Amino acid sequence: MELLIGFIIFIAAMVSCLILGITTVAALIVGLIVFIGIGKIKGFTYKELGGFTAKGVKSSLVVAEVLLLIGFITAIWRTSGTISFFVYYGIKLISPNLFILITFLLSAILAYALGTSFGVAGTVGVIFMSLARSGNVDEIITAGAVMSGVFFGDRGSPVSSSAILVATITDTNLIDNVKRMFKTAILPIVICIVAYGILSYQNPINGVDETILNALGDEFNISVWTIIPAICMVVLPLFRINVIWALTSSIVSGILISVLVQGNGLLHVVEQSIFGYSSEHAVLSNILNGGGLTSMIEVIFIVMLSSSYSGIFDGTKMLSKLEELLGKMVNKTGKFFVMVLMSFFTVGVFCNQTIASIMCCDLMKNVYDDNDGSKEELALDIENSAILIASIVPWSIACIVPLSFLGVGFEAIPYSIYLYVVPICYGLTKKYFRYKI
Repeated sequence: MELLIGFIIFIAAMVSCLILGITTVAALIVGLIVFIGIGKIKGFTYKELGGFTAKGVKSSLVVAEVLLLIGFITAIWRTSGTISFFVYYGIKLISPNLFILITFLLSAILAYALGTSFGVAGTVGVIFMSLARSGNVDEIITAGAVMSGVFFGDRGSPVSSSAILVATITDTNLIDNVKRMFKTAILPIVICIVAYGILSYQNPINGVDETILNALGDEFNISVWTIIPAICMVVLPLFRINVIWALTSSIVSGILISVLVQGNGLLHVVEQSIFGYSSEHAVLSNILNGGGLTSMIEVIFIVMLSSSYSGIFDGTKMLSKLEELLGKMVNKTGKFFVMVLMSFFTVGVFCNQTIASIMCCDLMKNVYDDNDGSKEELALDIENSAILIASIVPWSIACIVPLSFLGVGFEAIPYSIYLYVVPICYGLTKKYFRYKI
């Protein structure tokens, strides 16, 4: 009974934050206090509960470290011209009958390189939406293509915070997880290419407004050197070089290019890497401004507080009865089907991709152990359910934020093909392929 009341209080706090526009960190703090209180009622000392909390937070430190580096990169890629290079030549490649398809592919490439859905949706996504509106292309379909592309990277990039989080909470190897995710994404990618190819043909762009191209050319030296930071991010992890080193090399190369190629002062670059990129160009300021270390502070708090819940739930065994119920369901329907149900439930309740992933792991890891499931299978199932489902639940942060960047509503979700094709394809093929788990 205490646990049910605790969840009701937490949900009320989360909903209040969303309605009032307050950071969800406040709701997470309320929830932490409530669950510590429940632990106390169940007979645990504050010292024990503090130890459980600290253990959960400690497990998130690797993710927090990566998020700090990603914060630097989101600004440095702007000031070095890396994002501008891809956008500039991506627009150059656009032909009237391929606009939506190129929107999907370029969004996916950049999201894979940067590992962030919000960062790409708020920059490249905004640019493609502007082009769609000026070229009389259906903006809802374009937004769906952007959503598919950005969450391809958010799910499967070796430098994605969600991929690193899942690897951390499941105690699995990040690069091996990424390889398995790519295998399960092959069929969905083919489906997306065909679907967006057809939609592109049906919705040709009338013309490309070259205002953005001219602005990028004025602001940056669109040199081939600017893609070096992206190469570091994409290539180095494939050779099993630690993600931290890949991120660091991308940052260092980005700083050098920003100074030597773009002609920025070193102190100016450092300042922007901390507080975010800022352009004085009227056309680019609304598109490229942002990023930086400070932009990741709230996200880091969310990850650390969410992880503290995991420590409390694991230490106090609060969720043991629910785990027993889930075990019975798995025996009837299979592990992935139950994982999908739990993903919808946790995302719907907590409105947060990070909390949903951690909760699904906490609730299902013992169930997987008891049903011959490996840690690797658990990680892949979370990636193919909770991570993507969070972006199609209308009131989830992972859905609201990118759609707000793109200036459209929830009607874009049906055109976000990749987000629901992955769980469907994986659920239908998992039994036969096993994906070498």
